[in-house]
Amino acid sequence: MIEVVTNKNLSEVLPLIRAYQEFYHVADISDAKNEIFFSQFGESNPAGCQFLYRDNGVVVGFATVYFSYASSIISKVAILNDLYTVKDVRGKGIGRKLVEHCHQFASIKGASRLQWVTDPENNDAQKLYDSMDISKSTWHFYAYNT
Repeated sequence: MIEVVTNKNLSEVLPLIRAYQEFYHVADISDAKNEIFFSQFGESNPAGCQFLYRDNGVVVGFATVYFSYASSIISKVAILNDLYTVKDVRGKGIGRKLVEHCHQFASIKGASRLQWVTDPENNDAQKLYDSMDISKSTWHFYAYNT
């Protein structure tokens, strides 16, 4: 079951956010900073929204969508910035359901597309993405840290 993350259920998602950050080797993970940062997103926030997936009452996955714009298509775009499921439920369709939910949410909010990047070594994620009816970009992702 997919739900919007709110201040009422954010505490259930925070351990998964930490696990996601550990997976991507984020330095200096802070649960306090995560709580402050992720509490700002919600269904009515034009910047983005976070969703959780609950299986038998337990939160086992989440996804975060942010909005931006692309001048190359003169349109609003949605960025699937985070997608995570706990290891025990991978391969059961939960990640796919979250991606599809985020795609539908993006469409409702007026975005022309949902886009994301993943680690080249994240084979589990790529297996999911490659099985979906989506296009794979040939663009390279760069980051200029400040």
